[in-house]
Amino acid sequence: MDAVALLKKYFVNRETFEIVLRHSRLVADKALGIASTLDAGIDLAFIEEAALLHDIGVSKIYAPKLGCFGEFPYICHGVLGREILESEGFPVHAMVCERHIGVGLTRDDIVRQKMPLPVREMSPLNMEEKIICFADLFYSKNPASLAAEKSHEEIRTAMEKFGAHKVAVFDRWLSEFGTP
Repeated sequence: MDAVALLKKYFVNRETFEIVLRHSRLVADKALGIASTLDAGIDLAFIEEAALLHDIGVSKIYAPKLGCFGEFPYICHGVLGREILESEGFPVHAMVCERHIGVGLTRDDIVRQKMPLPVREMSPLNMEEKIICFADLFYSKNPASLAAEKSHEEIRTAMEKFGAHKVAVFDRWLSEFGTP
């Protein structure tokens, strides 16, 4: 699989492609660093591919600051990414797209916050999904601060507005994965 070529296929705006690729490369590198410190059995090739593709659904959202003029709100990019990667024949990679939002979304999150998403569990299940989701928390797609790694406190503060249970997941992952 050529993950970069697949991203390029869906991001027609060159600037947006570059932003998403740089963000995704940072996430992939962090995820690979984390995975390399853990026990064997983690699929490093999958982590790299899935991390590079985790935000492919951004290509269909409406986010003018990112150069995206699709019809969907930002929160939908995970589900949209799943649809894209399933249509491309990558159903396992597709699940990373759907499950990487925050520390994952539960049915309760979707209902309580009235999110325009299918009502189903969208939380990472396996080690590779969790590592990519965790690594993604450290980087923004904001062009002005693309390469700036967020601190643990910045991530906790951002997650607090979604509930202490979300911060607890981050803290559990921090304990489990550390931060290389």
